[in-house]
Amino acid sequence: MDDDQEWMAVALGEADLAAREGEVPIGCVVRGVDGVELARGHNLREQQNDATAHAEIVAMKRASRATGSWRLEGCTVYVTLEPCVMCSGALLHARVRRVVYGCDDPKGGGTFSLYSIGRDPRLNHEFELVRGVMANESMARLQEFFGRLRRMGKK
Repeated sequence: MDDDQEWMAVALGEADLAAREGEVPIGCVVRGVDGVELARGHNLREQQNDATAHAEIVAMKRASRATGSWRLEGCTVYVTLEPCVMCSGALLHARVRRVVYGCDDPKGGGTFSLYSIGRDPRLNHEFELVRGVMANESMARLQEFFGRLRRMGKK
């Protein structure tokens, strides 16, 4: 297992936590410049009644508190689902170096599927993007979660 897969496994653990808490199973972990974990997080939108409480935002806020800076320069962010436009913008503004994600999000992806935030030279920063790390494992969690909701008659 390579380094990206090891870190993605941590993010998948966060996704599992989210599912157990009734949240959409998306997890995130922020690795610092020195290769040490700064923070992790998972979706908390339902618990916090906050549309911005995505896994990436939760983890980045925690990482910023841990470092004492909103700048996450040199950091790598691992997330199980392609970041949305909001999260892609936050990653860009935090100046992360690298974003590694599991499965694409064809309906809401902000870094590859629908938009190229983080790879657009017109913006003030760019980050390296790595797609598809443990994509099947990430997608399976989402499919299981939403399948369970459909069987329960919820949307």
